[in-house]
Amino acid sequence: MTPRVTAGARADRRAAAALSGVRGFAMAARKLEHARSLDEVVQTAAAVAAEVLQARLAATCRIEQETLHVLHTEPGADPRQVWRLRGSYRAEDRPALRRLIRERESWIAHAQDVTGAPVQPGDPDAGDPVEIEMLQQVGAASSLASPIVVNGAVWGELFAMRGPENGLFTIDDLARAEVIAALTAGAIARVDLEEQIRHLVADDPLTGLSNRRVADTAAEAALESGEEVCIVMCDVDGLKRVNDELGHDTGDDLLRAVADVLRRAADRLPGSTAARLGGDEFCLVTVGHHRAEVAEVMSTATTDFPLPHGAAISYGLASTAITGEISARNLFRRADIAQYRVKRARARARASAVPIADPAVTAERVVVAGAAAITAAQSGVVPRLCAMAAATTETLGGSAWAVLMQRDGSASAIARGGSPADGENEQLVTQVVHGSWLVEIGSSPNAAQGPAVNTALHALTAVAIEGAS
Repeated sequence: MTPRVTAGARADRRAAAALSGVRGFAMAARKLEHARSLDEVVQTAAAVAAEVLQARLAATCRIEQETLHVLHTEPGADPRQVWRLRGSYRAEDRPALRRLIRERESWIAHAQDVTGAPVQPGDPDAGDPVEIEMLQQVGAASSLASPIVVNGAVWGELFAMRGPENGLFTIDDLARAEVIAALTAGAIARVDLEEQIRHLVADDPLTGLSNRRVADTAAEAALESGEEVCIVMCDVDGLKRVNDELGHDTGDDLLRAVADVLRRAADRLPGSTAARLGGDEFCLVTVGHHRAEVAEVMSTATTDFPLPHGAAISYGLASTAITGEISARNLFRRADIAQYRVKRARARARASAVPIADPAVTAERVVVAGAAAITAAQSGVVPRLCAMAAATTETLGGSAWAVLMQRDGSASAIARGGSPADGENEQLVTQVVHGSWLVEIGSSPNAAQGPAVNTALHALTAVAIEGAS
């Protein structure tokens, strides 16, 4: 009596035949072509293998240093099989894996024969005994594996397993697995190349952070969000000294340490972009975080992870909560100005902690710095006095200066400068009077004092005022 075949069964067989033929390979190629990342490739490859090979379970595996790691499984009905595949396997323990790696040889193993009876020990047609034992342990009937060869080297393995209900894998199935493995290898090579190109275009090669182009794009996108945007501009104090004294390799290590601090800060502020703009300039672009939170994160990160070789990070912050609607370029500029102020304040603090040379040498330095500032200043008494006061205060290690006008026995401030709130460092104030003008110049308590320094300050004040007439 001939068995009756229903229309539904015939349709299932036609569908299976189509998937195992050219149509199945075309489907596999299309799906793998649409995968945009390595994770998508390995997941798609396992799903395609399970479908085309009519497997209960399929897996995409990575092979490194002759050790196989399962990256993704397309699960079957039996959790024992999934669990069994989740481990790592050494080639020295699995002969079939060793041949696959060294000779790029695909393999098939069966735990039963075509009648469903268990295979006999030593059956040469059943495959590798180790793989047969594994099939018996998980209650499966047949398995196969094919190497995934990328750029001339074995990258990994495509694995599939069938239960007793699906029959045994054949040589034709093994050929199908090899085609899927080849398609998978092509997809892996493609996404790897795309990642390399993205890395070259978007990443700083020394630190691995994003580059200026990415930072600019991130800032523009953040401003379009309507949320508060903060930009932190960073500069490395001490890089030149490290390069000069310890060499540029050590300087490069220092820049990588700065990048690590910025990464940690970005990790604490989801949605942020950390970038190296070039040289020793770095930035952090945040969106949706209040400026107080950003400032706290930066303070904590720079404190918890100090830089080697006595270097430090100076940083300044600008926020749209303060500036209002503003372009990305101007927001970067404001953050850069804030960073520069911090850097100058830190330099003054360092200078105030170190004794300055004897009075004659100090007077000479004051004259050189003050005269250069006056020459470069805009015309007019006030700009020239401000430039002179700023330059001489910095030379003397001070933190604040002022220009005042005396009228009717009292003095009113015309201009002030420096960062008196930056430091807790004490400073001395020298007052220089010339006609109705009073200039207050700050200096470190450690700076050399004496008639030579006072004479230099009085002479510069006179030149600034009289030369503007």
